[in-house]
Amino acid sequence: MKVRQISVFLENKSGRLQEACKCLAEAEVNIRALSIAETADYGVLRLIVNDPDTAIRVMAQNDFTVSETEVIAVEVPDKPGGLASVLAPLCDANVNIEYLYCFVEKSGQSAIVVFRVEQLDEAIKALQAEGYKVMREEDVYII
Repeated sequence: MKVRQISVFLENKSGRLQEACKCLAEAEVNIRALSIAETADYGVLRLIVNDPDTAIRVMAQNDFTVSETEVIAVEVPDKPGGLASVLAPLCDANVNIEYLYCFVEKSGQSAIVVFRVEQLDEAIKALQAEGYKVMREEDVYII
């Protein structure tokens, strides 16, 4: 139920994001979701891709600093309050959320929320106990 997320550290300079995406494209790695967080000197590109092993290899071969992190992806209703409702079981279980990002499969159906939390197993149990679908890695990669 855990999903492999790739983090790529990018210098804050013009064209660096395009270079990373071009490397992935040339290796036929498909980006399923992404988030970018930045500081003054660098950005962190967080990616869910269809082929994490290839993505890690390609990024390293092209002199990008890359790491892998386990996250969870949860299906939530695509409607007002969908995010608030999925946060409640995590709050009740005292699970600390380090960061999250979302994407929508098809508007009006389901959204996918990607969570990085300190206690992955506790988060999964809390969400499943409330009826939320914690997605399998292979299901996220093919969205």
